[in-house]
Amino acid sequence: MTSAPPCALGRQWASRVTLPLALALVAALLSACASFSPDGGVDLAADVARRELGQDAVAIRTPEDAAAAKERVGRLLKRPLNANGAVEVALRSNRGLQAAYNRLGIAEAIMVRESLPPNPNISLGGVAGPLSSEIEGTIAADILALATLPARADIAADRFEAARLEAAEATLSVATQARRAYYRAVGARELVRVMEQAEAAAATAAKLSRELGETGAMPKLDQARDQLFHAEMAAKLASARQSASSERERLVRALGLWGADLSFVLPDALPNPPAHIRDMPKVEQEAVERRIDLQIARKKLDALAKSLGLAQSTRYVDLFQLSGQGLITRENVNGDKVTFNTAGAGGAIEIPIFDLGETRVRESEQRWLEAVNLLAQKAVEVRSEAREAYLAYRATHDIARHHQREIMPLHAIISDETLRRYNTMIVDVFALLEDARRRVLANGAAVEAKQDFWLADIDLRAAVAGGGVARSRDDKPSSPSIAETGAERP
Repeated sequence: MTSAPPCALGRQWASRVTLPLALALVAALLSACASFSPDGGVDLAADVARRELGQDAVAIRTPEDAAAAKERVGRLLKRPLNANGAVEVALRSNRGLQAAYNRLGIAEAIMVRESLPPNPNISLGGVAGPLSSEIEGTIAADILALATLPARADIAADRFEAARLEAAEATLSVATQARRAYYRAVGARELVRVMEQAEAAAATAAKLSRELGETGAMPKLDQARDQLFHAEMAAKLASARQSASSERERLVRALGLWGADLSFVLPDALPNPPAHIRDMPKVEQEAVERRIDLQIARKKLDALAKSLGLAQSTRYVDLFQLSGQGLITRENVNGDKVTFNTAGAGGAIEIPIFDLGETRVRESEQRWLEAVNLLAQKAVEVRSEAREAYLAYRATHDIARHHQREIMPLHAIISDETLRRYNTMIVDVFALLEDARRRVLANGAAVEAKQDFWLADIDLRAAVAGGGVARSRDDKPSSPSIAETGAERP
């Protein structure tokens, strides 16, 4: 014969014993129905991280956890960092993410608290009289809180589920920020190298112009133009180096690093885009099914719907306390025992004269309708963001591959032909320098195209899975564009 669970036993015994004793038994038995989860609710964030990122989400709660995370981060930073390594470092070092897991623990504590019955109130007081001291005792319990306990516990559970989803979204958000900062930092680093080549070419041209001017072979106007180009490229190089430093610091903040860990090494160049891109014919459907923020909105809507039902069921009664009363007496000077009152029951109820609960019900209804409309609007935005992100992903891939397969090979052919003509004295040195300058500009444009593709890839991940809105069109890398340097020789 199987035994009934504590929650069921509490409800059965409440109908067989006196009410004050039943309250105590129900409170004791129902307290066994709520408990903390072993992992604090982080399992959902860990599942999402493994599915969407191929990484593990780690909640650091003990010195051993901190030591293991630090040891893993140290191993990752000993070699040049790649994008996946940057994400893994951020998931272990970013304190903002750990704070999000702490907020999840707070939500779990609130859920457990809302799942427990209310504590009874015990009050003691002296009774004035001609006899020796008497003490009156009252034990009061909130009957309404006990009656609505299942509904409140259910609402608290939905809110905890929303908190678990918010922790998963925070995990994806930290990963998205780390990956975006990584590609911006590496792209800025590669642009510095391209700028250095452009500045070197400009310095060579300026030196030759000055030497030819001293011999009278070059007019002052052409000398001034070459000197101006060199000065502009030197300024752009300094700006590019400053931008690369800023992008590296953004990456440092996203990863949560400091101290000796700041000496990590980044690659010199961005990886080339893949030959084939992801085909996502149902990108809208995937976004609606997988977006974490949509799942959070649905959970909050469920909790609000249940709150509305609770408000309607308790609209006329806000407080009802049933109390068990008794009188504890002591012997008087003659040794006689005198009892004024025997154990009994009392009650207190709020009388709804002015507010019949209509305002609270109306507020709950409007909050629920607000959540419904916001969820519908969010679904529209998610579909649009997914479409926009996928179109940008495909377009930036085509542009980057066009630079890689068409533009750069043509520049290589032109350079080779110009060098051959120079060697055969068909063109002068200035034609050679001009070609070198144009090739440097093309290299810079190719770097920017690669960076745009990888950032669009991140935006597509965020638009489908969640973890941050796609970057706006104005959110461009802070490194100066070589195409905007005015490097074209007049």
